[in-house]
Amino acid sequence: MENNNNLLEFEKPLVEIENRIRDLENASATHGMDLSSQIGDLREQYRREAVRIYSNLTPWDRVRVARHKNRPTTSDYVATMISDFIELHGDRCFGDDAAIMSGLGRLDDERVMFIGQRKGRNTRERMKCNWGCTNAEGFRKALLKMRMAERFGLPVVTLIDTSGAYPGVGAEERGVAQAIADNIMCMSVLRMPIVSCVIGEGGSGGALGIGVADRLCILEHAYYSVISPEGCAAILWKSADKRADAAGALKLTANNLLKMGIADEIVPEPIGGAHRDPRQMAETLKSTIIRNIRELKEMPLDELLGKRYEKYRRVGCINTDSK
Repeated sequence: MENNNNLLEFEKPLVEIENRIRDLENASATHGMDLSSQIGDLREQYRREAVRIYSNLTPWDRVRVARHKNRPTTSDYVATMISDFIELHGDRCFGDDAAIMSGLGRLDDERVMFIGQRKGRNTRERMKCNWGCTNAEGFRKALLKMRMAERFGLPVVTLIDTSGAYPGVGAEERGVAQAIADNIMCMSVLRMPIVSCVIGEGGSGGALGIGVADRLCILEHAYYSVISPEGCAAILWKSADKRADAAGALKLTANNLLKMGIADEIVPEPIGGAHRDPRQMAETLKSTIIRNIRELKEMPLDELLGKRYEKYRRVGCINTDSK
């Protein structure tokens, strides 16, 4: 059952049905009663209710799902999806940023360089990772690994999950803005396929620093935005209380991003969100990444880079013709 401290209010009907299913299962096991029909009816009720709820989420609701404390993190996906993983550390300049997890591994028979933003699962881990907010050394760490991938002919896979780059004084002193710009420039011309996926939050330059890709996928209830809803509300309305309005105005949901041509594919989540079935979510994400890698590997490199260039030239274009 969902921890009540992590429960979103619109999830309460689902938890109530789950509790009833569990009670019937316990009664069936304890007393040897055949309650399979009643349990089946409740499971179908759960499915219909979950579809109803998650089909009608507001943009702000989706932001809250993307931030859910039980949502699978980069570390979870690495443990579930990637075999023979060897983590690589450091930026050869300042230190090792725990907010970036990088290393070599396999997705089935596909060898890849993996780079992902790591938030941490408990308080201690989150403090170590700055809640997934990458420092300058984290972006330089990612850059080194991407150049290594190019040298050894490995596709690059990145998982994006950050509210933004770390805004501390130390990050600014060590050149976080330049580090993000260097990564964007490098990824624009990297002579290997790049597949990125937003698995939770995709916040501003922190996401862009590992998000320039041939294919940008986004999980169904993830978001990708130039600024957080709270930050946007503080600027426009001088109050974070308007965050729900800001979330709607920012067009940050997966469907919006696909329509605008920013995202290339929406990865469906299990009924009720990725946090309700992390293993199924990992299997779906893994198959999506593998399929995209194989499609991109079929292209000649010059064609791949040309399509990547055209993809980002189109982003932000609008029809200005007057009628």
